Amino acid sequence: MRTIRELNDKDLKSKIQESRVELSKLKIDAAKGTLRKKSGKLKPTRHDIARMLTRQREMSEEK
Repeated sequence: MRTIRELNDKDLKSKIQESRVELSKLKIDAAKGTLRKKSGKLKPTRHDIARMLTRQREMSEEK
């Protein structure tokens, strides 16, 4: 997988969308109480989304 800095704008948007979908599924599982092995994945997923949004903002400021 390429790092966040190496992604272009289109790839970054799709990656953000995928991560948001994954996060929503994790949140639903956590609310139902069926999230056992992946319980430590919520926070890192949120942080990854924040990193990608930060990079997207940086790219828009460079233009």
